[in-house]
Amino acid sequence: MFIRAYLRASTDQQDASRAKQSLIDFAQERGHRIASFYVENESGASLQRPELFRLLDDAHEGDVLLIEQVDRLSRLSEPDWQKLRVLIASKGVVVVALDLPTSWAAFSASSADPFTGRMLSAINSMLLDMLAAVARKDYDDRRRRQAQGIAKAKEAGAYKGRKQDEALRAKITELLNDGKSIRKVAELLECSTTTVQRVKASLSEPL
Repeated sequence: MFIRAYLRASTDQQDASRAKQSLIDFAQERGHRIASFYVENESGASLQRPELFRLLDDAHEGDVLLIEQVDRLSRLSEPDWQKLRVLIASKGVVVVALDLPTSWAAFSASSADPFTGRMLSAINSMLLDMLAAVARKDYDDRRRRQAQGIAKAKEAGAYKGRKQDEALRAKITELLNDGKSIRKVAELLECSTTTVQRVKASLSEPL
């Protein structure tokens, strides 16, 4: 069994590898070892996640995609979630999440009879869809509350917007000007490719 662990955080200020040890311990407790890790700082509400798609590109039928929580995999809209689900299914990859106990059966699937295996797979698929929907609702609710808070702050004249990390921006600019690729800059500075792309786009904007 080849286990590929996926770790994601939404922003550069969050530690995407925070749950790494939890995933290692989970696998070891069941007599397995994680073969590779895919770590990135990208929004779970977007399909623009290079490391997740690199994982799926590397994966073979029967491989396990191990995550801490379903929301690490998806806070996607329903159409985007279905696109991702179809891709996962086409690769024959099994999703195992620490917050989805029914998925843990993948580690002992060989000992289950065919009927039990199919039943567990069906239950797991349904619960995965449910948790993905809950994760999306949580994302939408937080965005709505944030927008309401910003609107109130603007009315009170107290909203100043998010401050840019000028030091990071300067480092990104320097490396881009030095001819390094977006991915290389992201690797060197341990930030997301989205952040680098945003800085690069701003550099090409007319003054």
